[in-house]
Amino acid sequence: MISRTALPSQAIDSFSVVKTRRPLKDTWRHLAQGRLTIGFLGGSITEENDINWPAPVTRWFATNFPNSLIVSENAAMGATGSDSACIRVQTEIIDKGCNVTFVEFAVNDWDTAIERRKRTREGLIRMLVAAGSEVVLVYTYRQEMYAEMMAGKMPETIAEFEELAEYYGISSVWVGLHALNEVRAGKMKWGEWLPDGLHPAHRGGWSYAEAVIGYLENELPALGSDSISESSPAVKEDERRAIPSPLSPFHWGNITLLPLDSVDTEGPWVLRRVHNRYHTGQVLESHSPGARIRFSFTGRGLALVFEYGKRSAEFAWRVDGGDWSYSLRNRPDWGGDCGMVGPFVVSDELPPGLHIFELELIHGNRSDCTGTELRLGLIGVLPAL
Repeated sequence: MISRTALPSQAIDSFSVVKTRRPLKDTWRHLAQGRLTIGFLGGSITEENDINWPAPVTRWFATNFPNSLIVSENAAMGATGSDSACIRVQTEIIDKGCNVTFVEFAVNDWDTAIERRKRTREGLIRMLVAAGSEVVLVYTYRQEMYAEMMAGKMPETIAEFEELAEYYGISSVWVGLHALNEVRAGKMKWGEWLPDGLHPAHRGGWSYAEAVIGYLENELPALGSDSISESSPAVKEDERRAIPSPLSPFHWGNITLLPLDSVDTEGPWVLRRVHNRYHTGQVLESHSPGARIRFSFTGRGLALVFEYGKRSAEFAWRVDGGDWSYSLRNRPDWGGDCGMVGPFVVSDELPPGLHIFELELIHGNRSDCTGTELRLGLIGVLPAL
C-alpha cells in the first residue's frame, strides 16, 4: 500500500501562492487621491481581452474604488518576453505614468537562454522601480511545468524571478499554482482552465484573477476604511529610487531607443505610421531584396524589434564591417503571415564604444518564407557599463 504522503500530488502543497514582500503604499495613496494607472506586461495570457486575468483585476479596482478613475495600460503582447518588454517599457508603461505594474513573463521566457532572461528581467524591474512604479510579479503556467511542480520543484523560470523578487523586495503571485490547486481540489476542470495547455479559458482566466485579487484584498489595510486617505504620505523620492546594486552588470536596465528616422537607408524604404503593435507609432518598412539600412550607435549592445510572419523577409547583418551573418527566425504556423513581434538581439556584450550596424533585406529562400516584407519597429541600444 502506497502511503498518501508519498504521492507526488501532495508536493506542491508546500508552495505559497502569494509572497508579500513590500506593501503597495503608493498604489493605495493614488486610489485615495482619485486616480490610479495600472500597467500590465506579459504575453498572450495577459493581453487585453475579456477572458484574460487583467480584465477582472481592473474591474476589482474600479468597483471597490468607485470614486477613483482607474486607468489601464495593458502593454502585454503575445509571443513576447522580458527582452522585448525592456525595449518597449519606457514608451508603453513608464511614459504612461503607471503607478503599479503587473509583470508576467515566467511562461514566455521559458525558451530564452537563462543568462539572457536574467539580464532582461533584472533590467525591466530596475527601470520600473527607478520610474516610481510599484511592481507585482505574476507567474502563470505552461504544461512543461507540470512534472516539476507535482514533484515538489519550483520551475527554474519562476525560481529565477523569485530570486529577483527577494533581492528587490517585490511581491509575487503564483496564479498558475492557484489554478492547479483548484483542479486538484475538484473546483475546476482542466479543460475549463487550459484547453490547449497554455492559454486559459474563461474560467481559467478568472482563476488567475482570483489569486491576484486575493493578494490585493489582503494587501489593502481595510477596504473602505480611513487607514488610507488622500493625506497619507507618499513614498519619499529618495526612498523610491534607492535601488540596490544590480546582481548582473549586464542587466538591460539602461537600454535606450534610437529614433527610426536617424537610420541611413539605401533602396526603397518607407517610414510609416502604424496603429497597432507599436506604441511608438511607426515602422521602417521595405519589401525589396537588396535594400539596406545603416546606422551608428555607442554602447555595448543592440537589439532590434521587428514585426514578422510567414511573409517576412530574412536579413543579413554585420557590425563594424565584419563578416555578414544571417537571420533565421522561427515562424510557427499559429503566427500567420504577419503580426508576430519579437526582438533580434545582435549582442549585449560588444566592446564598449562607437559601432556601425548594417542590414540587408534578403528573401530567406525557405519554405516557410513566402514574402519579402521587412518591418523594423524599435532599435534598442545598451550603453557601455
